[in-house]
Amino acid sequence: MRVTEANLMYEGSITIDLDLLEAANLLPYEKVQVVNITNGSRLETYTIPGERGSRVCCLNGAAARLTQVDDRIIVISYAEMTPEEAKEHKPRVVIVDENNDPKQVLDYSQPSTKYNLETGLLDY
Repeated sequence: MRVTEANLMYEGSITIDLDLLEAANLLPYEKVQVVNITNGSRLETYTIPGERGSRVCCLNGAAARLTQVDDRIIVISYAEMTPEEAKEHKPRVVIVDENNDPKQVLDYSQPSTKYNLETGLLDY
């Protein structure tokens, strides 16, 4: 995902377009980890739903100091589950383009693929 805004004057969180939250099965106010591909920083925060269709991705508060507009980030959520549930679990992966428009939605992870910074898509 591409960061579209950074708002230092806010108590914290990451604002993400509600369409993208839903595509990734993320809930409003769910705890997430944000991994910045551009500069290597990592942080934990919570999601705030942004305007549907806006493609907004805004780091708020202290998180705004760890990112800049146009940085590429990965937003990760984690879940606790039993070993039996974990064996059946399929992660939801939403791949977006440079405008944060969803291009691929996967119900599995591709460990042998590479992320292309130029296209914002997975190379197979």
